[in-house]
Parts: sequence; structure tokens; C-alpha cells
Amino acid sequence: MIIDAVAAAEHAVDLSSRAPTRALALARSVLRHVSVGDPHGEAAVIAYRALAVAARELGDLPLAEEHLRQAVSLAVSADLPHRAAQARLSLVHIRTELGHPQQALTIADAAEPHLTPVEVAKLGVHRAVALARLGRYAEAVGHCDRAVEALGDDVGFLAGAMLNRGLARVFLGEFEAAEADLTRCAELARGAGLDHVLTLAEGNLPFLAARRGDLPAAFTAYRRAESSLSGYPERLATMRCDLAEALIAAHLPGEARVLLDLAVPELAAAGANIALAEARLLLAQAELHTGDPHLARQSAERAAADLAAQGRTVLAPLAAEILLRARLMLGPPSGELLAELLLCVEALDAAGHRQVSRALRFAAAEVALQLGARPTADEQLAHLASSGPDVVTRQATALQRALAGDRRGAFAAVRAGLAEVGAGATAFEDPMLRAHAVRAGEPLARFGLALALKTGRGRTLLAWTERWRAVAGGPGRPVAPDVDELCAALGDAALVEFVRHADELVAVVVTRDRVALRRLCPFPAAAEATVRLRYGLRRAHLLDGRAPGLAGEAALLERLLFGSMRGRLGDRPLVIVPTGALHTLPWPILPMNAGRPVTVAAGAAAWLAGRRTRAVREGGVVAVAGPGLRCAEAEADMVGSCHPGAERVTAQRGEVLAALDRAGVVHLAAHGTFAPRSPLLSGIDLDDGPLMAYDLLRLRTPPSLVVLSACDTGMARAPADGAPLGLAGTFLSLGSQCVVASLVPVRDEETLTLMTVFHGLLATGHPPARALAMASGKTGVAGFVCFGYGDQPVATGREGSVTQLDQDPT
Repeated sequence: MIIDAVAAAEHAVDLSSRAPTRALALARSVLRHVSVGDPHGEAAVIAYRALAVAARELGDLPLAEEHLRQAVSLAVSADLPHRAAQARLSLVHIRTELGHPQQALTIADAAEPHLTPVEVAKLGVHRAVALARLGRYAEAVGHCDRAVEALGDDVGFLAGAMLNRGLARVFLGEFEAAEADLTRCAELARGAGLDHVLTLAEGNLPFLAARRGDLPAAFTAYRRAESSLSGYPERLATMRCDLAEALIAAHLPGEARVLLDLAVPELAAAGANIALAEARLLLAQAELHTGDPHLARQSAERAAADLAAQGRTVLAPLAAEILLRARLMLGPPSGELLAELLLCVEALDAAGHRQVSRALRFAAAEVALQLGARPTADEQLAHLASSGPDVVTRQATALQRALAGDRRGAFAAVRAGLAEVGAGATAFEDPMLRAHAVRAGEPLARFGLALALKTGRGRTLLAWTERWRAVAGGPGRPVAPDVDELCAALGDAALVEFVRHADELVAVVVTRDRVALRRLCPFPAAAEATVRLRYGLRRAHLLDGRAPGLAGEAALLERLLFGSMRGRLGDRPLVIVPTGALHTLPWPILPMNAGRPVTVAAGAAAWLAGRRTRAVREGGVVAVAGPGLRCAEAEADMVGSCHPGAERVTAQRGEVLAALDRAGVVHLAAHGTFAPRSPLLSGIDLDDGPLMAYDLLRLRTPPSLVVLSACDTGMARAPADGAPLGLAGTFLSLGSQCVVASLVPVRDEETLTLMTVFHGLLATGHPPARALAMASGKTGVAGFVCFGYGDQPVATGREGSVTQLDQDPT
């Protein structure tokens, strides 16, 4: 009877990780037949261990700990040191996840002398988790290495060793070895029917892909893992945190914040305190980088308290750094704050966070300058300038030279730093990731702009803003366009490039015969007026109320943005290069732009590049009607009637992506959404789910002209000037010459009316910018904008459509 009970309990332990529900039932059955007070209660000890492992797999960490404590207590009372050690073996992992990795290592030390060699190997697998949580990744790999050699054919723990080693290797940057481990883990788990381990291995692929810089693969794997982990909320939350950390490292804090807002409550509910502390630290970073210092401070304070309680001294200085930066954003600096910054720099250095400490040291130097503590500033700058090379070194050198009155030398240091940032970013193939990767160079770019603005020369300011835009969204090198070529190319048109410097908004106005600098207004005033205008336009389009002040807001914004240059611009066609929040402004709605061809470009060089790409792409016209819209089918039919030979494609992601790669002109009539915090997740609804911006990154030959007849599809967030992100920005960054899209919600019937006139004009050879201006004027429908280079007629299938009005735009 006793032997049978022990065997049954052992079987429950075997089942607990791959069939937790069955293991629970069997272990409870054993406990019903074996008295806890029985001097031969070995079976009860084992059964409690089975209950614990099953509870852990089902996401209840506190209950798992309770069962293991009971198992240890029973084993000690019954003088069963081996069984107590086995329970402690399982307790190592649970205590780690509950937020006590140091204590988990102590428990492991206590258990080891009473375990068999194979069990010591299993203990090593659990130790690796604790070590990794403490940032001791190389030691974690070492324990897994030894475990792999000793585990023999124990597939469950062997797969766990591969999983833990793979994750540690991701943190060490050993991506190929990490992928091999995760792949091997998946193979073992699949072969043994360990579905949950297989899910974990696959769930870590988004993290690996993001760490490697392959964001499209990361999001694809994330979407797959999100589905497979739906029954394991704590595991899903952990996977989201892993991906979020990689996204923050890739300068995508908005995308990371979306994931962390989902993950933190789940981890708190599961009692997964160790992962929760890291999640709060990541959330604080994301909140700080997305401009919420109040929230960042709250999250960092909670993370700091958790990390201190867990003895995780390696991560604690990172929480302190966020708290100090939040204070810098929230109020004026002080001598006390400067002293704390310098202390934190030392703590970060001691913990091995060298890059973070160097950036904070430069911030301390700037604070010292603001406080008039020049010797302290000079000391910090000299330390940084002599200990590079990196962007911070260039930054410190540029500031040193500027302080010495050497403007030419300062410009040279900025240019060299931007070149290095751009060179590093070219490793990323997709333009979105590249745009975020260069954000490390933003302080340098701001410094260069400040120096250029002091010259008072429009050409100098244009050159420096374009150099940064080229690094962020262009060739990756700090190159400025030839101003003489730009002036000639504009012909009768004018280009207005807006530049933000701190809270000031300025503009460079380029016409055929002149480049002028204009100081405008405080940037917040223009940004707030843009928000009000868009709000009014949204209300008008959604018919949820009248917007009587819309015309007044448009007139106010026109005065703020164009002021005295309004007369000089006359009725010329306009090329507008926005900055910051101005990327969300529907420019044609300004009174001065009624009937005027207006094109919005990411930069002067980007507009010039579009003009140079004047070869008309063949490929015909494709129309797609998405689901849930009254007029989508009629709109697609209209496109077909305007352009003979136009092709209808069903609204399936695969077919639409294939059409986007072969067509010259694509018209998508569908619901659209814009994700302001994570523009990569902006999408267009299709029959089998949304077509998102990151799906487009796989296109090789995007259409010359894309018409996004959907709400908000022209919206963008620009993490760096020159790289507006969103659906329209994605098409343009991939090579589309022009995108027509809306910056506000649009109504079905009005859109059909506008697009009918637009395509009629397009088919007869009018270029997109002029066709849109004329169509808006005839129909009174506002909200759509022409992006990119809109002065090139497109091949639409109608004879003569390409050449009819294909005169030189000059």
C-alpha cells in the first residue's frame, strides 16, 4: 500500500509539468489515502511536491510555494532528507519567480548535498533562472552546460536547460547559439509532447528576433505566441516583458509601453514578483521616453522598492537613474540634484551599466553649466571626451569646443558623431527600426541645430536640419541636399521646412531665388492649435456635433505657421516639411491652401529624391474593398471604371500584399486605425484581419501611388524628424513615390464622392497633388493629404494618362 502510494505520487510529479490538471487529481487522491501524520508519510511529501509543480504550471506561484513548504516540513519531520532536498529543488524556481533569487540560491545550496548527480543537474537548471534574474548570465549558461552533460535522457529538464541557456545567451548577445538552444528545446518538447515547454520556446522567439533587430519577425512571432500562450496569462505576460525590453533597446518605447501596460497587471495577479519588478522598471523607462515623467517616477519608485527587497543590486541603479531623469524633466535643477546625479553615475559604473552612466554624466555636465558650476562641468566633459569613442564622446567634445568659442570645431564634432550614428543604423534594413536606432544621436542633432540657428542664416539651418533628417530617415549619412538644385527643382513652387528648437518654431522658406529663415511662434502654441483643429475636423466628420470654431482655428494656425511669409508665398504650389506634432496637421484645410496643390514631405532631400524617381512604374491599377463599409464596393468599382484594366483583389492579407508588390497604383477602401504610441501597429482592416504597418516592411517593390481611402491612415508619429512613422510613412520609406491618405476619420459617402472626382482627374493625367486639390475644391471634402512627391502623373491604364500632363514640373 505504502509502496503503491509512493509510486502514484511519483507518477503525479512526472505528470505535473506536462499534464498539471491530471497531476492535481492524482496527487489529491494519494493524499486522501495517506495520513499526513503517518510515520511513513513519504508519499504525502511527494504528492505535495506534485501539487506545487502543477500549481506553478497553472500560474499560481503563491500556492506552489505553500505546497512546497508543506512538503519540506513533512520531510524534515519524517527524517527524509532526500525528499526534503527534492522539494527544495522545486522551491528554488518558485522563490526566484516570487522575487527572491538570492534566497533561492541559498535554498539550492542547502539542497545540493542530499541530491543525486542527476538531481544536481536539475538543480542547475533552476539555479540558472535565479542567476539570470540577477544579471549573472554567464554563470547561468555555465550551470546549464553542466546540466546538459549530466541529464542523460531526461527530456523535460533537458528541454528546460536549453530554454534557460537560450534566454541567457540572448542577453549575452550570442544570438546564433541562443537560436540553436531555443530550436533544440522546441524539438525536444514537441517530440515528448511537452506542449507547455514548446509554447515557451516559441514564446521567446519574439524576444530573440527583436534583440537581433528583426522587428517584423518579432511581431509575427509575438502574434503567434500570443495565441498559443492565451491559457497561461503569467507566461504570456513574461513573454510580453521580454519583447518590451528588446523594443526599448531598439528605441521603440511606445510599442514597449503597450505591451507592458498589458503585462504588469497579469504579473501582479500571478504573484510573479521578480518579473513584476523588471516589468515596472521597463515601464518606467518606456514612460520616461514617451514623455510621462510623473508616471515614470511612480513606476520607478515601485520598481526600486521591489528590487531592493529582492536584493537585486545590479538593477537598482537603473531605477535611480530614471527617478533622477524624471526629476530633471519636472523641475529646475539644483545643487542637491547635481550631487545625486554624480553619485548615481558612480553607482551605475559600479554595477556595469557603462552606457547609461556616460549618458547620465553628460546630463550632469549640462546641469552643472545651468547652475554656473563650470569647473564641475569641465571635469565631467573632459572625462567623457577622453574615454570614448561613442556618441557621448562626440557630444562632450562638441560642447567643449563651443564653450571655447570654436564653432567650426563644434560643427565638425557634431557631423562626425552623426556619421557614426548613421553608420551604426545602416545595419538595420527596415527604415522604421533605423529611424529609432538613430535616436541616440538626437542630442547631437539638437546641438547642431542650436549652433546653426545662432548664425541666423537660412541655408545653414536648412543644411543642419536636413543632415539630421538624412541620418534618421534617409541614406543614414549626414548629408544636405544641394540648395541650388533644390531651388531650380521647385520652379514656381515653394518649400517650407519647419524646424523645432526647444520650444521655438522656425521655418526655412525656399523659392527659386531665395532661402530665408523665419522665426515663428512657440512650438507648443502651434502644436495645441493643431490638436484643436484636428479635433474640430473629427467632430465635423463624425457628425457628433457642430464645430463652429473650425474656420477660426484654421485661420489662427495659418497665422502662427505662415505669418509674414504668407504674402511671399502667394498662390504657389507648396511643399511642406513638418516637424513633431505638425505631422498630424491636415495642411489643405488652411484657408490659404484652398485649391492649391500641397505636398507633405519628410524632408527637402526626400522630396528631391521623389522628383528624381520620375520613371513611371508599370503594373496597372489595383482596387481593394475592405469589410464593414457601405461604400467600399462602390468605391472599388468606381476605380475600375476610371482606369480600364484595373484589377480587383479580395481583401485577404496575402493577396493584398502580393498586389502591393506588383501594382503601379493601389487603392484601398477600408477601415483604418492609427496607433499613436506604436505606429507599427497601425493598420487597415481586411477580411482576415488587419494589414499592419509592420506587415508592409516585407514589400520589395511598393506601388508608385497608394491611395488609402480610410480613416486616419495619413497620421504619423515622428520619433525623429525625417522619419514619420505610420502607414503612409511606411510606404514612402519603402520607395513609394506618393501616398494619398486621410488625417481624420472620413465618412463613406463623402469619401466616395471625393475619390470619384480624384480618380477621374488622375486618369486624365493630373498629378496626385493637383488632382486632390481640385477634387477637394469641387466636393468640399477635406481631411486628405498628398504625401511624398505628388507632381508626377501616374500610369493608370488609360491611354495617354502618363504623358498627357507629364510636363516638367518646373
